[in-house]
Amino acid sequence: MLNESLRLPTIGNTMRYVKYHALGNDYIVIRAADLGDGFEPRRIERICHRNYGIGSDGVLLGPLPSSTCDFRLRIFNPDGSEAEKSGNGLRIFARFLRDEGLAGQQPFTVETLGGPVTCQVDPDGKGVTVEMGQVSFDSAKIPVVGSRREVLRERIEVGDRVFEYCAATVGNPHCVVFGDRPTPEDARHYGPLIENDARFPNRTNVQFIEVLDRQNIRIEIWERGAGYTLASGSSSTAAAAVAKRLGLCDSEIVVHMPGGSLQIRLSADFSATMRGPVVRICSGTMDREMFEG
Repeated sequence: MLNESLRLPTIGNTMRYVKYHALGNDYIVIRAADLGDGFEPRRIERICHRNYGIGSDGVLLGPLPSSTCDFRLRIFNPDGSEAEKSGNGLRIFARFLRDEGLAGQQPFTVETLGGPVTCQVDPDGKGVTVEMGQVSFDSAKIPVVGSRREVLRERIEVGDRVFEYCAATVGNPHCVVFGDRPTPEDARHYGPLIENDARFPNRTNVQFIEVLDRQNIRIEIWERGAGYTLASGSSSTAAAAVAKRLGLCDSEIVVHMPGGSLQIRLSADFSATMRGPVVRICSGTMDREMFEG
């Protein structure tokens, strides 16, 4: 959580934004040049609120200067917390950079709290490929409490259920839960219990997975700091990596979600490449009055 204040531009009473969605997972992009001195969690909550704000699954702030990459991005959840990485957010940010004329057709790099990634936007701008980095199942890196190990096929008891799960990190933490034909109700009910389980000191994103065949999986998602969501790029990457690590799937996997499908390709060392669409919704200005009261 951050203690900085969100200040609207000193000229006028509005702040510009652009809104996109990636398979129904929507983000608001704000250019750093259009922002004052930073963010305060309660104001991020207001921006993301579906009734009192614009409404979104998060806020993307960038581009920011980077000493290691072409651009730097900060990603904020609807509860005001800052996320390390977001696959859908990165695809949206890449499309935004292309739309703004800041990036072209050649690959470019983006710095996130969860590590650097490489992005490339299709010539028509509507599809984006992101090299997400290496997936790890190491408990110390995720993190998961207990002795250092690969967190595979362990058991977790939440509420009235006992699940088998695996954990992974794609630069942010994930818990992949196995069950029969997962439903949105499963994600909404058990997701927050698992997200806040004591074994995950940084909380965790949760995916309820069904393996369809060696090239296809289906997931329902509870996102840390955001709640139930229609799609997630990092969740898709983590779930696909778990399926491959357990020998249930091959290296190229289509991940099916309520919002649509993503293509994940995994190398021998579990470096992941994600590909999927992005849609521009609208652009506009936020009025200062939205933050009053």
